[in-house]
Amino acid sequence: MRAIIPERYGRGILRALVLSNMLPDRAHPERGRFVRDQVRALRALGGADVELHEFPPGPGALARAARDLRRSHGGPSVMSSRPAAAPIDVVHAHFGLTAWPALAVPGRVRALTMHGTDLSHPRTRLATALVLPLMDLPAVVSESLLADIPGARARRRAQVLPCGVDTGRFSPMARRDARAELGLDPGRPVLLFPADPSRPEKRHDRAAEVAALTGAHLLTLGGVDPERVPLLVNASNAVLVPSEREGFGLAVLEALACDVPVIATPVGIHREALAGVAGAVCAPFDAGVWADFARHMVDAEDPRIDGTAAAERYSAAVMAGRVMHAWEHAVQQSG
Repeated sequence: MRAIIPERYGRGILRALVLSNMLPDRAHPERGRFVRDQVRALRALGGADVELHEFPPGPGALARAARDLRRSHGGPSVMSSRPAAAPIDVVHAHFGLTAWPALAVPGRVRALTMHGTDLSHPRTRLATALVLPLMDLPAVVSESLLADIPGARARRRAQVLPCGVDTGRFSPMARRDARAELGLDPGRPVLLFPADPSRPEKRHDRAAEVAALTGAHLLTLGGVDPERVPLLVNASNAVLVPSEREGFGLAVLEALACDVPVIATPVGIHREALAGVAGAVCAPFDAGVWADFARHMVDAEDPRIDGTAAAERYSAAVMAGRVMHAWEHAVQQSG
């Protein structure tokens, strides 16, 4: 069977199945939003029929996902009267563990985007390394992760395919209005730690130290409805991203998209994204130095930066275009 090529090649519509093991729940409504944003952006491009299959994290969920995918997308069977579905051109998994149940789905091209924890956690890294030889299109979300990919052949073939920031959802809003909607004191300085404090690599302790030195109130994320996150960003005098490591660095882009000052460690894409943005700081963590920068933002009546243009370079729409191009090329190469 020959591959189905997008209609601009005169051969029909590319069909893709995207898989994510980050199904949100009541405790974690924010989980997996960046994958859903990318799927939405891919659909908006046209030229592809993109389906999303999400399942919860955890070993048991991986086994159930493989079973469910085999039932829904495993192709025709002599033991079943289910009609054969249209062939899938690209099966694209997010995170290394997700690639294993994805093998239950026949596809012309198998793609895997690695996000960082699947390369740093010892057991997850091993699972990722074992599945990589089966992937036609290995990818990471930032240049900094390329060197962490296990296996020289996979490193040579890997592409950089981030998810990107939803610049429709994240955009500048009057700080006073954002604080009013959140019920915050309009006159009290606020700093935002844009992560779940329980994640040790994000270093909430560092953000808390800076907030204490500046006298600002520290807001945090984690278990927050994604629709409220743009309000929290816009309500803040500045966003603090003191992470030890980042696969990508979406929180920095969300701050830029809202024109909110941001201070971040030089990990992930932070240095590249913040380069040339006046009022944004990318520097190794030092509580005193960071507090000095933050005080300028805390003391300002309405601190803002011109970050929108920088964020647009990493928008979900732009990044979806890169993914679509990679899909199309891989499908053509598959014959």
